[in-house]
Amino acid sequence: MRDQPADADVPVPALDAGVDQERDYVALLYHRLDELRAEKETQLSQVRGTGAQGTMQNVSERDAFATMYQDRLAQLNAVDDRLVFGRLDLDGGTCRYIGRIGLTTAQRQRLMLDWRAPESGVFYQATAFDRQGVRRRRHLMLRRREVQGVEDEVLDPDLLEETAENHGDGALLAALNARRTGQMGDIVATIQAEQDRVIRSDLSGVLVVQGGPGTGKTAVALHRAAYLLYSHRERLKSAGVLIVGPNSTFMSYIDRVLPSLGETGVVMSSLAELYPGVRGVEEQDPRVAEIKGRLAMVDVIGDAVAQRQRTIAGPQEVEVDGVKVTVTPAMINRARERARATGKPYNEARATFVKVVVKDIAEKLERILAKRSQGNDADRSYLVEDVRTARDVRVLLNLCWMPRTPRNLLEDLWSRPGYLKTAAPQLTAEERELLSRKPGAPFTLADIPLLDEAAELLGDLDESAGREEARQKAARESQLENARRAVENATPQMEEMGIEGFLNAEDVVALNEETTGRLSAAERAVVDRTWTYGHVVVDEAQELSPMQWHVLMRRCPLKSFTVVGDIAQGSSPSASLSWEAAMEPFVGERLRIEELTVNYRTPRRIVALAEAVARADGLEITSLRTVREGDHSPTVDRVSVDEVVPGTVEAVAAEFEKVGDGLVAAIVPERLHSAARRALRERFGDRVGDGAGSLSQDIVVLTADEAKGLEFDAVVVAEPAELRAEAAGRIGSLYVALTRPTQSLHVVSSGDLPAGFEAQ
Repeated sequence: MRDQPADADVPVPALDAGVDQERDYVALLYHRLDELRAEKETQLSQVRGTGAQGTMQNVSERDAFATMYQDRLAQLNAVDDRLVFGRLDLDGGTCRYIGRIGLTTAQRQRLMLDWRAPESGVFYQATAFDRQGVRRRRHLMLRRREVQGVEDEVLDPDLLEETAENHGDGALLAALNARRTGQMGDIVATIQAEQDRVIRSDLSGVLVVQGGPGTGKTAVALHRAAYLLYSHRERLKSAGVLIVGPNSTFMSYIDRVLPSLGETGVVMSSLAELYPGVRGVEEQDPRVAEIKGRLAMVDVIGDAVAQRQRTIAGPQEVEVDGVKVTVTPAMINRARERARATGKPYNEARATFVKVVVKDIAEKLERILAKRSQGNDADRSYLVEDVRTARDVRVLLNLCWMPRTPRNLLEDLWSRPGYLKTAAPQLTAEERELLSRKPGAPFTLADIPLLDEAAELLGDLDESAGREEARQKAARESQLENARRAVENATPQMEEMGIEGFLNAEDVVALNEETTGRLSAAERAVVDRTWTYGHVVVDEAQELSPMQWHVLMRRCPLKSFTVVGDIAQGSSPSASLSWEAAMEPFVGERLRIEELTVNYRTPRRIVALAEAVARADGLEITSLRTVREGDHSPTVDRVSVDEVVPGTVEAVAAEFEKVGDGLVAAIVPERLHSAARRALRERFGDRVGDGAGSLSQDIVVLTADEAKGLEFDAVVVAEPAELRAEAAGRIGSLYVALTRPTQSLHVVSSGDLPAGFEAQ
């Protein structure tokens, strides 16, 4: 390229190049991508073909190269779609192409910059007022591998005479006006300077990104995760990044975004899936969700665990091989204190309790047998095992210290009123009654943090886990030392190949450990509740309860967080009124807040209505700047109660025609969800989807909660007053529903409209 010595076989398009010339250069980039793939596949095949030969160090070196080639192939495969998206023309006549990864020729000539590289920052930060050396920013519009068009932003006035086009924010507006597909749009090329500043801020500490509807909060969160993985690879590659979204619909929506950016080392989870092996269902009663979300539930779970450690009221006889031995409360109490003194979790401390009780009973038994057979000095070391396996002893041990799992602990707590009363005296009788449920009921979203807390206090059920863990730790340290030496030997050769940063001693050891295929850090983290991440990103964070924050803080002891949301959109029973109030119990005042102020998604006409409704309800919101006026004013239809569902169907039909077969959402109260879905399917057939997993269809039916974080070409909101009532009278859910459209909004109501609708 022209900012480095150019090779004759790398033709860089001229300043006045059009689509055809850009297509030639993009074809060259894809040719190089394919070459690199073939090269890595060949190298990986050769390494695998050598087999496990030679010394342990030789085997580690082979596995190190295999790990490196696999990682590089995964990255190359992930960026095939829309590999390059931008070009910068700089002062001095040089230019840079910006893409998802960096590419060089075999001779090390740079073909394209990785979008996360420091030199790429000006692609997002340069403006006409602060050019930062950029004369023109060109957006390349690709569909798969094909260039569909280009749009230019000329920042240098002297260049206007040399170019025919000056589209300004054309790429951004084109992305905003494009049809919604049910998956987050590929907006890496349209990040603006305000967002880019947040994306590239420091890793350490808690960063809160406050932004109203349509300000690109989710885009910022995802791109920040990719940027941090790139900039802090050594720290984050082995620990991973956790991204938490509000629901499964949202997680499906963003599923392809990070892989398309060339990053696969992340774990995505909804709040309902934070505890491995359990998927929490919605809590039907918001009052129950609020109680379970209180931070005081930490003490409730702690007391519930402690109460599983019991003593006996008086002396109790146990029979061991026909001999009766008296066990006293003092013996049980002594063993219990010894176990508690270990500081281990409940199930692991139980091993000490069992050991002490069994030893004391065996000693008593030995004295009894010795008295019966005076002068007989036979070896009676077998008595300990006899005592341990005796039925009476096992019953006594379980009575005093029963092994527990988090699931059966929580189920007992909710289904046994007496147990809950003693564990939660701070709750009122009415609150305890609300928490009661039948055994076998599914765990809810609000139960997930409580299961995690119980698991932390209970520990592993396997009494040998501690010894086995120590053995594995020692073996792993030895393996790591061999792997580090192998990596040191392999690094110079890889640097000569132009590849850096893809080799890690941890991954080499993991490769040796996995017999059914190497697991990435992300794959290991998904199944390990105790995994601690290097960074956590939380979207729609205004909805989290204190208990949910408690669990997430445990997942990242370094307290390295990106927290994204809008306090004004809070609708859950536990939603906070300020970020300071939400975070203070966990990080005190150690947080920094950045605010996004430009609404890229919602037209000004729709924003004006949503803000009027919010302010009329007393909700404090930041007035947003909008980049589009919009072509359609909001429509409000007043109908009878019986006509709400038919009116919703007609409104969807009208909006479907208005936005040119775009993606239309009907956001309805839960009471009307089934009826609206049936009526829409009668009219539109299979084009209608329902909730999670259906966003690729033309029409979707959602509740207000399911719509969080999503966007649609057009939105029909049914019964706005009822949506407000569903959120316990908070306006947040209605505010969310009104701000989902990118083009058009249609409201259907049978009763009094909430304040703020007067002008419609």
